[in-house]
Amino acid sequence: MTTFEAGDITLREIREHVWEIPKEGDMRVPARVFASESLLEEIAEDKTIQQLRNATHLPGIKKYAICMPDGHQGYGFPVGGVAGIDAEDGCISPGAIGYDINCGVRMVKTNLTDDDLSGREEELVDALFEAIPSGLGGGGVIEGDHGELDAALERGVEWCVEEGYAVESDLSHCEDNGFRADATPETVPQKAKDRGQNQMGSLGSGNHFLEVQRVADVFDEPIAEAYGLHADQVVILIHCGSRGLGHQLCTEYLREIEKAHSGLLAQLPDRELAAAPAGSQLAEDYYGAMCAAINFAWVNRQLITHRTRSVFADVFGEPWEGLGMELLYDVAHNIAKKEVHDVDGEPTELYVHRKGATRAFPAGRPEVPDAYRNVGQPVIIPGSMGAGSYVLCGGENSLDVSFGSTAHGAGRLMSRTQAKREFWGEDVQDELRRRKVYVKAQSGATIAEEAPGVYKDVDEVVRVSDELGIARTVVRVEPICNIKG
Repeated sequence: MTTFEAGDITLREIREHVWEIPKEGDMRVPARVFASESLLEEIAEDKTIQQLRNATHLPGIKKYAICMPDGHQGYGFPVGGVAGIDAEDGCISPGAIGYDINCGVRMVKTNLTDDDLSGREEELVDALFEAIPSGLGGGGVIEGDHGELDAALERGVEWCVEEGYAVESDLSHCEDNGFRADATPETVPQKAKDRGQNQMGSLGSGNHFLEVQRVADVFDEPIAEAYGLHADQVVILIHCGSRGLGHQLCTEYLREIEKAHSGLLAQLPDRELAAAPAGSQLAEDYYGAMCAAINFAWVNRQLITHRTRSVFADVFGEPWEGLGMELLYDVAHNIAKKEVHDVDGEPTELYVHRKGATRAFPAGRPEVPDAYRNVGQPVIIPGSMGAGSYVLCGGENSLDVSFGSTAHGAGRLMSRTQAKREFWGEDVQDELRRRKVYVKAQSGATIAEEAPGVYKDVDEVVRVSDELGIARTVVRVEPICNIKG
């Protein structure tokens, strides 16, 4: 049996790409890392594996704690981590969800081809950068008042349809139809609302981006056709989350949970895993507030979509409807949802925590939109600015293997501080331009932090996901132009 040593932790390969830390001591379940040997070596360079083992101590955790092939160290719980925790006898942990609640991605299709953009890349990237707010601080597509913010928190993309920022087909091509019914805006802290109010429709900073891409490779023609994708097609990928609202919400609830449930906290190996017991008032309040932040993030991406459609209409002189700018799908990361999964042969309601992981439901699951139910849910996995990204399809093994989840991106190899030491933003920008990738950002530091060399090999991440059967590769896309905060 092949083993791998990560400090004082031994992992054994129980089958190809599945490495297990056996249950021992106070661990409630085993832990599993989904990775090739090369990815596992990279994952082991920080505290990811230790954090994954720590997560197995959470009350009510079922089957095993999981780290996806893009995993890296996070706050308490690894980014790329998945845990299914009993919704009646378990707990909910903000650290296992993340600060940027529903930091997700959506893809917008067009009927344009790469040839249609040739020679107009700089015009397009300049127009997008001018029209779509990005960077730290405030400023959004709209300056909402308190009533509009609460409506967005409560109704998500439904509110966007009512206000003219979305169409009905946007709802039906968004995870959960862009709406979490469990949202309770009244449990969102006022300071979080204050931070979010003037950020509705903004990219933010860090790894958030809007990227215009072309479909470079088609691996599964029938599913690509079902998704409306074909070679040389221009698509737009939007990646952002709940901005300051989600961050403030997580910060305040973490502090409250640490104080109110100090007894549970004392039983955990890392205080960053602070959790509220299922059924407690804090668990209910946090879940409702988190669902509101999920709605806010969907509204955020929808408002950016609305503005992007306007930019394309102006640049190409045709209404966005005539350009075929329909939403393929919107997937959420950094969430916990109540879902029913098979545990020891019994359907069990779980809080499925996906921190930097993507839901990947296969064909037939009722949560998959009607348009895709016969083939499976679209899964969008971004790479770096210099590498391709992928559209996959929820795999037939995902429910059994990973609580219906897969990776969410390439996964970082180095910290932002290290990236700025090793890369110079203008050099990265110039190199990308030589490769016909046009990048515009608020600062060179942002470009350095997101240089292609900062990330794992997205091709390898996707290969492992595909070979495990948790997501099937459909198409690969390549970047044309990119705007960042």
